[in-house]
Amino acid sequence: MSPLALVLILAAAVVHATWNLLAKRVGGGASFVWLFGALSALIYAPLAVAAIIIQRPQLGEVDLVFIVGSALLHIGYYLLLQRGYRVGDLSLVDPLARGTGPALATAAAIVFFGERPTPLALTGALIVVGGVFVLAGGGRRSGSGGGEAVAAGIMTGTVIAAYTLWDKHAVGVLLIPPLVLDWGTSLCRAALPAPVAYRRRADVRACWRKHRRAVLGVAALNPLSYILVLTALVFTPVSYVAPAREISILVGAVLGARLLGEGDARRRLAAAGVIVLGVVALALG
Repeated sequence: MSPLALVLILAAAVVHATWNLLAKRVGGGASFVWLFGALSALIYAPLAVAAIIIQRPQLGEVDLVFIVGSALLHIGYYLLLQRGYRVGDLSLVDPLARGTGPALATAAAIVFFGERPTPLALTGALIVVGGVFVLAGGGRRSGSGGGEAVAAGIMTGTVIAAYTLWDKHAVGVLLIPPLVLDWGTSLCRAALPAPVAYRRRADVRACWRKHRRAVLGVAALNPLSYILVLTALVFTPVSYVAPAREISILVGAVLGARLLGEGDARRRLAAAGVIVLGVVALALG
């Protein structure tokens, strides 16, 4: 993995863990997801327009299909993630989601994209999976959300793998600029559920009044973290980017344990450390 890709992924990991902490504190559902998606589209509109003017991407029907498809996958991801946060702890749900995703994405990249990671990288993938199982064992403990939280985390990881592969094709093959792709998905995430958001406008207004700062924080940081990842995906294989970006697992586990006071911190941090070791092996491989 190139130094530039590693820097992009490490920066994305810190930003990702920060917006997840804000999202966990809100604990919102569909109204929260729609609200920060709409605000993301608004905040990043000037940058996206500038990118379109400067880069002049040729966006045809296939490109638009991939933008809309990415939006649908991301809507599913956010809804599943918020469900997990409502029933489980940040330091359980986030590592499960982020640990399952790269393992599935690496396997799929080998099958569908013909990528050939080294034996060290494959060993790293196995270490990540092992760390996920250690962490998932905490779902039986009180306060962690039980099996429902574990199921939500694994389902979220499956969607992460799906949108990672989908978006890799979008930026790596179709050459859609990362900023334009992410802004397009934010726009779709605001437009597609708009009728539902209108019917729930009282909930949307209540979420805004109660969590204004957190909503703005997620709206600004969520696109930034993924734009950095998409930029790395332009010139780096999925089987390296998908696992390496999960260094955010360690950051998320620390934030959940230290700032949110979530229980069973020692075991969770140890499991997160194992996952990070796997990520390092994947990056070096």
